[in-house]
Parts: sequence; C-alpha cells; structure tokens
Amino acid sequence: MATNQKRVIVVGGGLAGLAAAVRVAEAGLDVDLFSLVPVKRSHSVCAQGGINACTEPVRQEGFSEWNHFDETLYGGDFLNHQPPVYEMTHWAPKIIDLMDRMGVPFNRTAEGNLDRRYFGGSLFRRTHFSGASTGQQLLYALDEQTRKYEAAGKVKKYEFWEFLWPVLDSSGACKGIVGQDIRTMEMRAFPADAVVMATGGCGLIFGKSTMSVICNGGAASRCYQAGAWLGNPEMIQVHPTAIPGEDKCRLMSESARGEGGRVWVPAVKDASGNWTPHPDAGRDPRQIPENERWYILEEKYPEYKNLVSRDVATREIFFTCRDGFGVGGGRMAYLDITHLPDETKNKLHAILEIYEKFTGDDPREVPMKIFPAVHYSMGGLYTVYTEEKRVPEANDESDGEPIFGMKHGAPNNMMTNVPGLYAFGEVNYAYHGATRLGANALLNCIFDGIFNGPSVANYVNGLDTAAADLDASVFDAVVEREKAKEKKLLGATGGENPYKLHEEMGNWMNDYCTVIRDAENLDKLMAKVQEWKRRYENVSLADTGMWTNQNLSFTRALGDMIIYAEAIVLASIDRKESRGCHYRPDYPERIDDPFLKTSLVKYDAAKNAPVLEFEDVPLPMVQPRERSYGKK
Repeated sequence: MATNQKRVIVVGGGLAGLAAAVRVAEAGLDVDLFSLVPVKRSHSVCAQGGINACTEPVRQEGFSEWNHFDETLYGGDFLNHQPPVYEMTHWAPKIIDLMDRMGVPFNRTAEGNLDRRYFGGSLFRRTHFSGASTGQQLLYALDEQTRKYEAAGKVKKYEFWEFLWPVLDSSGACKGIVGQDIRTMEMRAFPADAVVMATGGCGLIFGKSTMSVICNGGAASRCYQAGAWLGNPEMIQVHPTAIPGEDKCRLMSESARGEGGRVWVPAVKDASGNWTPHPDAGRDPRQIPENERWYILEEKYPEYKNLVSRDVATREIFFTCRDGFGVGGGRMAYLDITHLPDETKNKLHAILEIYEKFTGDDPREVPMKIFPAVHYSMGGLYTVYTEEKRVPEANDESDGEPIFGMKHGAPNNMMTNVPGLYAFGEVNYAYHGATRLGANALLNCIFDGIFNGPSVANYVNGLDTAAADLDASVFDAVVEREKAKEKKLLGATGGENPYKLHEEMGNWMNDYCTVIRDAENLDKLMAKVQEWKRRYENVSLADTGMWTNQNLSFTRALGDMIIYAEAIVLASIDRKESRGCHYRPDYPERIDDPFLKTSLVKYDAAKNAPVLEFEDVPLPMVQPRERSYGKK
C-alpha cells in the first residue's frame, strides 16, 4: 500500500513552469519546482513585445479566434499541430482576462480598454502588452500566485538547482529526476510521479543568441538521450532585429516595428531606377535624405510591410546586407523609430533603454543598428495529446465542418513518448511549426501550464502507487551514474579547452545552420559535429573544486549541446525543401510531398547517434496554401 503523498516535479521557473506549478498545486498535489536561477530571473523575463489574443476590442475590429488560429498555422508554414493551436488561440482571451485580474499592468487606452499593438504576421492589432517588458510583468504575476502555494506548503522551490537526468523505472515511465545544487554541488535524486520539463530553448548551441546564456538545451538533450524523442529540431528561429554583442545578442523587440518602426539601409538608385549600395553608407543616418533610404520590407511586401513574419524579415535583411547594402558596408541595417511621437516611444522605454545602455546611442534620436540573431526553438521534445471532435464555435470559419481541439484534462496532453514526462513551453515542439509568430510565445507558455497542468494531475491521480514507494535502488543507480560522469570530468587531463570548443561550435552552427543552409555546408558541419564529439572526450577543467563549480556545469552541458546539435544538423540535411525558418537555396521551394511532415529524431544510445524518421502532420481543419505575405 502506498504511504507517500504523490507529487510532481516541474523543471524550469519561467512562465510555463510557474503556470504548471500553480495548476498542479490547485489540483491538490505537491510540487517541487526546480530552476537554474531564481525564478524571477528566468528567460521569460526577457520577453518584451506582448501576448496575442482575440479579446473583445480586437473582435470589434473584425478579428476572431479563428483568424488567430489561421495566422499561427500560416506563420508556421503548416507544420504546426492544429488541435493544440486551435485550443491555444481560443483560450487566449481567457488568459488575458486571467492575467489582467492577477494584476498584470497591461497598457490601456484613454477609455480604459486594454491597448493593443500590431505585431508580425498580422494586419490586426491583436497583441496586448505592458510597455516593452510584458514577459517580466507576466512572470512576476505568476510568481506571486506560486508564492501563495509555496506559503501553503504545496510548492517547494529549488532555485540554483540543475536538472541532470530523468529517473525511469523498469517499465520506462518517468519517476523523478536527479539534480545538483550548483552552489554546494550536492547531487541527489527526487522522486516524482510526473515530471514537467519547461526548460526553454537551446540558443547557446549557436554561440550567441538573444536567449539567456542559461538556455543551452542541455536539459532537453538529457531527456532525448534518456529516450524522449525530438520533433522538428531543425526549426530554429532567427529574429530579424538584435544588437550583436561580445557575450550574447540583445533583442530589439518586434514591438518596435509593431508601433511603427521602419527597417531601412542607405542606398541610391541608378539610372534604371534600381537600388545600389550607398557610396557613403557609414554616414550619420540623420544626414541621409529620405530618397537615399531603401525601406526594404515596405517595398517588397507592400501589404504587410514591416509586419511580415520573422523568417521573411530575417532573410531580407540578411540578403540585403550580404549584397553590400549594409550600414558602412557591413552586416547591419537600421531599425528606425525616430519619427514616432514621444507617447509611442514611451511605450518602448524598456527596449530603448537596453539599446542606449549597450551602444551609447539614444534610439529616440538616432536609428538603431540591428542584425538578425538566433532567437527561438520551434522544435523540441516530441509530445502527444488527445484529439477531441466537436461542433464549431460562432466565430469559427470552418464552413460547418467539425472542429478538432484537445480534450481538456486528458492525461497524455503534452506528454512525451516517455510516460510521465511532459514538455511545456518552448521546449515543446507542437505549436509553432516552422516559424513562430511574435507574441505567441508568452501565450504558448501560459496556455501549456493552465490548460495542460490538469492533465498532469489527472495522470498522477490515476496511478496506483507513488514514486516515493519505489525501491531506493532505482534512484541510487541514476545518482551513481551522474557522479561517475562528474568524476570523469573532474579527473580529465586531455587538455581540450571546453570554452574554445564551444566557441568553435557556435561559430559553425551560426554560419551554416541558421539563415541559409545548403547540402555542401551542412555536410561539412556534420563532419565537424563528429569531430566535436571526439574532441569532447579530451576536455579538461580549469576548476576541479566542489563549490559552485561553473566550469563543471558548463562542460557537462557542452557534451549535451553537441549531441543536440547533431540532431539539428541531421534533420536540416534531410529536410530537402525550404519551409519557414528552414531555408535551403539548393531547394528553394516548399515541398509538401513529401515534407509536410514532422522530423522525428530518436537517440540510439548504443551508437551514440541520432536516427531520423518523418511523421505525417495531421490536417483536420486547414489545408496548406501559398505563404507569401503579399510579396510583389
């Protein structure tokens, strides 16, 4: 007979993790919440622009939840799973209402209604925002709710703890984790009846990105190596507007374009009326007249203009700079908000302050210099769900055909192929297809926690016994294996510098597996990945102490990053088409037959290698169509 209280572990202290913790605690279960950093410093705090939803003011302008659903599929180039997307977009207005009642200080109009801004991929103002620090405000509100359950003894936070490995029982079900306190270096197992991974993206694999430097993909890679599958790992979003930096890239939010910001490069027209590189491209932009500014997105996409989807804007900026039009002849374009009224600039205060702090220029007076940077992982851990057929809602433009959503509370919603192991937020692959629309990330994270948190609770409540009643040897074996890995790294004397190895990996992955991918360079990259795997066996640490050893934590994660990178490259090689963010100049068109499929990557532990399969994407409601954003 079970004697222990059932409990759930949530790994990740961002929006998805906090929302999941609250919902599971509401269901009466105990929650252990693990975060590598204090939860209020999780990467969700960096989200700037807003959160999408068809609330009543948006509906009055002619928008609907169905439009939001369709825009998300269109933006994802139809690689998304439609039932989860349908559910997410139809729950979005409820989520805005909930967060508003929690005290999130959304911007409001003079009449007191929630204000909205334009965002990429839509011609409707359906993005709700809190200045340009929306993620921070949402995160703080959910943290307050989590603290309520923490005070009641239902949630226990483990901040500064690193997830090392999932614990699986003899049937292959997840029964807990092994974690390590990155201050004291204590390592131990934590039993749980279900584990929710909410660990975000894998930006550090590409060296510099707009993600926090803790977003290394290591946790997802460890689950992958333990038997969880990856879905569409090759789908990595490159944001069109970021400030390159020595340590990382800093995002200049899409909110700048949503509020009327314009992208341009210095250029002049020749006798035939064609744009040519400016003879003085490094000149003070304030001295460049209007007729010597090429507004590339406005000219090429007259319908959406600066509101095209991110992959489209990224490629246009990248190609324009590659062709010699960049600021000063380099890899930079201008993002210009100087023409906007002060009232609008004030809404963007948070990001303008970031730009001024790191460049010294005031973007209210001088156009910002930007360039694309890795930003988001559409792919991630493969998940499943229970589909539910039902009649259309009033605003569903389904021509009377049935609607297919997710069954609320179904125990398998957003569970990986490993029973009891779930994936919420960015680490989940199902929602965004080949390109995520801006302001759908915050929505996805909160929706996963709110809608699918009860699924976790239902799964746990349906189990006959508690994980804590398992024989201790199940947990001890995983702890000992992780300690053996640690001991090997601490005693290594191979001489390979892990930071130099990571720098090389980041450069190669950025150069050959981001904006442009082609067979020749991808093959070279895959050969490099095999070299990195061999060289990793010879890494050695500069710090072998056992107190807050960051060298150990980074080097351990580096091995996992290389394995994840291999999956990304393999899927990039075998997807011989261009779809969303995945652009192949050797295969420049989208090819639905045979590539309207999920790239499904499984890890072969015996060979230490990925195995790629393709799985059909169900299309129960919307059929694929040409994706152009009104290009001329």
